[in-house]
Amino acid sequence: MNELTGELAKLSSAEEFLQFFAVPFDQKVVNVSRLHILKRFYQYLRRDAALTGLDSGELFSRYRGHLVAAYEDFVRSTPAQEKVFKVFQDTDGRQQVSLDSLRATLPSVS
Repeated sequence: MNELTGELAKLSSAEEFLQFFAVPFDQKVVNVSRLHILKRFYQYLRRDAALTGLDSGELFSRYRGHLVAAYEDFVRSTPAQEKVFKVFQDTDGRQQVSLDSLRATLPSVS
């Protein structure tokens, strides 16, 4: 584990990641998309084969770039449109509930 990875392991919220990498952000965007931003950041990191062998400054810069890109994805779009999580991929962001299932949850009227 390198020094940057060790520092990142201490972070838990989207705000902490954005602050650590000095990325300006709108709290309203983060409130709606925090998990989506972090998941997309992770996806970008996993796809970047050129991360190994970089010095700490280059690594920090590359990570920051991926976080900025992940954040910007959700400034321009919505979680439902970006489909980061499986629930959005499977249902196109829409939940379908049948009338019969709704009726089954109502208390019976005697």
